[in-house]
Amino acid sequence: MKPGECTLFSGGAKGAESAFGVCAERFGVEEVNFTFGGHTIQRGRGVRVLNHDELQVGDVSLEYVSRLMHRRYTDAPTIRRVLQTLWYQVNNGQEIYVIGTILDDGTVRGGTGWGAEFAKLCNKPLQVFDQAKDGWFTWADGEWRTHAAEVGPVITHSHFTGTGTRTLEANGMRAIEELFARSFGAASWP
Repeated sequence: MKPGECTLFSGGAKGAESAFGVCAERFGVEEVNFTFGGHTIQRGRGVRVLNHDELQVGDVSLEYVSRLMHRRYTDAPTIRRVLQTLWYQVNNGQEIYVIGTILDDGTVRGGTGWGAEFAKLCNKPLQVFDQAKDGWFTWADGEWRTHAAEVGPVITHSHFTGTGTRTLEANGMRAIEELFARSFGAASWP
């Protein structure tokens, strides 16, 4: 697959989303960053500001999300909009890559966790790099499966989603860089 034929769907926020965008730009992958008015993001490339009506398409009951995720989400307008933009990211990607932490209950920590749960609900291929465990995990048959230490996932669809924690650690950044190099060839790395 050629990088110029691919599109990364993300949010452009500080941390993992910004790092996905930096790699996409370096490798020549198109980038679409969903956001909303008044939201601060770090990426300026491919920004798609969603209006009120578009955000409503991605609306979800915070009570439902709270139950599904085993934690409480407040009804603050900002968190609602972040969850709505995650809906767009996951809905547009054919496979989902997340940088974060898998919790004991099988969910992923933070707001990013909704993106991972939505990917599960949509039956989309889902890969999570767990920074604490320093490894990639695949969601398959209702459970997390680890990759061999020397083998990580490869991007196989031209439309993919990259999202994750705002607290990106060195191993999370390395995981994103290696994902792009495995997928598009180390020779493509500038």
